[in-house]
Amino acid sequence: MMNEKLGQLRVKLFFDGASLADLRELGDSSYIKGFTTNPTLIRKAGINDYQDFAREMIALVPDRPISFGVCSDDFKEMERQALHIASWAKTIYVKIPIINTQRETCYELVKKLAAQKVKVNVTAVMTEEQIRQVLQVLSPDVPAYISLFAGRIADTGRDPSVLMKKALELIKDHPLVELIWASPRELLNIFQADELGCHIITLTKDIISKLPLIGYNLEEYALDTVKMFYNDALAAGLKLAY
Repeated sequence: MMNEKLGQLRVKLFFDGASLADLRELGDSSYIKGFTTNPTLIRKAGINDYQDFAREMIALVPDRPISFGVCSDDFKEMERQALHIASWAKTIYVKIPIINTQRETCYELVKKLAAQKVKVNVTAVMTEEQIRQVLQVLSPDVPAYISLFAGRIADTGRDPSVLMKKALELIKDHPLVELIWASPRELLNIFQADELGCHIITLTKDIISKLPLIGYNLEEYALDTVKMFYNDALAAGLKLAY
């Protein structure tokens, strides 16, 4: 059931992580079409040498797109880092934050990088105006990603599908720009992204581990759940005095 359902998807599944062990495991998966990471994931993985980690990652999946981010709050330094990162492999998209910590926008930097043929992944995007501004500075001749943080938008009580639909309308006149459903929170987001026509969705290992549940019989799932509760009650030695 899982393979059949995955084969019907139009949305591309990207692994979002920083574990080389996970990458080795998922690198052979035909349904994983690309890879992304970020400084938070890298820090959690205990990685200290960013460049060595990146080169190992590239060597493991040389045939698929990978996004690596800059590590600065200064746009001039971001530009230097972006050019350096882009030189590592032709498959790389350089992640540029939509703003820095001072609320300064990245638009001029993205314009400069696009003019130098650097493929960018503009990340942490959360508003329609940000999407409009980014599209104005991207080159029509250079592929790019826009990472719309749907999960974080949903965390605020807003339906991210509304902005996703609008983003797809805006992007349709930019054939080399792909929209990423970023920061998903649950497996269902894959099918929501697919139904909307989103190009890519990034998945952490936690969500990928749930892929075998696609189409799982709900009566069986109910039984699994009850067994889990019962076994945990036994393991905890829970008792009632009466």
